[in-house]
Amino acid sequence: MRSEPVFRPVATVLCRRVFVAVVLVLVCTNYCIAQTHLTVSAAASLKEALSETEADYKQAYGNTEFSNNFGSSGTLAVQIDLGAPVDLFLSAAVKPMDELEAKGLIVAGTRRNLLRNTLVLIAPLDSKLNGFQGLTNGSIRTIAFGDPASVPAGQYGRQTLAALHLLDKINQKLVLGKDVRQVLTYVETGNADAGLVYATDAQASGKVRVVATAPESTHDLIVYPVAVVKGSRNEEASRRFIEFLRSPIAQAIFVKHGFTIAAP
Repeated sequence: MRSEPVFRPVATVLCRRVFVAVVLVLVCTNYCIAQTHLTVSAAASLKEALSETEADYKQAYGNTEFSNNFGSSGTLAVQIDLGAPVDLFLSAAVKPMDELEAKGLIVAGTRRNLLRNTLVLIAPLDSKLNGFQGLTNGSIRTIAFGDPASVPAGQYGRQTLAALHLLDKINQKLVLGKDVRQVLTYVETGNADAGLVYATDAQASGKVRVVATAPESTHDLIVYPVAVVKGSRNEEASRRFIEFLRSPIAQAIFVKHGFTIAAP
């Protein structure tokens, strides 16, 4: 008797190999999607709001992971200029973004004005300070202030104090912080008798009170622009995230944290 033809097991083996190959392709595809990763450099004042927004984005689009670098906008811009691997930049002022754009370091057409904020004078809860003019009082010995060289809140604060004719009078009382959150911490811990931060920072703390709001006429408009950084390895994903940041879902989160939405 003749032996059974050999093509049957060969066909079976081939089918199995094709099946395995398809499974591997699907696994690889899902793995690659799951590995989409965005590195975001953002102003320190955005910490809570941005983290919550990213959590909502991940819930809706589960293929994205985020690494956040929070700090002063000026310092973050310098890092990007020096080649830091960043996908998106969210600044608390237009100047750092302008400087990067002038150097061709952001992707053309991706820049958007995202948010607005206000500058406020804060003090510890038990402080008797009742306004900007009170900063000249002898009981106010230390005033926390973002370093104007790199911190937009410090730049806005210096403009405000100069407009109110207070800067020269209290200059010796100023203690510089590396970013607006460090300024907040100085006041929270009692290491400063007062400080200048954003309204959103004051809202995030239960250890300080807002003494006064700086009139908008005393400083540049506080605008938060966002853009994709040139050289991003995930440009399309970065573009999609910017669009999400401008969506009603994300905007509701920012408003909850005290921001206002910038005009388109």
